[in-house]
Amino acid sequence: MTPKELLQRTTTIAVVGASRDPDKSAGSIPLGLAAHGWDVVPVNPLATELFGRRAYPSLAAVPGTIDLVLVFRPSEDAPEVARQAVACGARALWLQSGIRSDEARRIAEQAGLDYVEDRCIAVERSLHRLERSR
Repeated sequence: MTPKELLQRTTTIAVVGASRDPDKSAGSIPLGLAAHGWDVVPVNPLATELFGRRAYPSLAAVPGTIDLVLVFRPSEDAPEVARQAVACGARALWLQSGIRSDEARRIAEQAGLDYVEDRCIAVERSLHRLERSR
């Protein structure tokens, strides 16, 4: 599945490593995705609210269905996030620009998750002019 197709079928995006700093990509990109109609769920163990939404300490704590787990953590953290994404029933794992992990790819793909790495979700959204219906 292409990044475009993945975004087209995604409604809920859990953002692991979401930041309260709007000058960081982990703060500005989730805000942009929310502004374009996606249901963005911040995951950060050090925050109770981000982007005006409740933040969760882990993927396991997020209620409901997660379509896509978007990762803003170092590459060495990606395999554990992949395991958590599989455990919570996510449908896809996306590692943001600069993040690569052969192990995370293996974990995700063995569990049947769609997988994207080292691509900026905001660039893909903009490139394809994608919006989610609210």
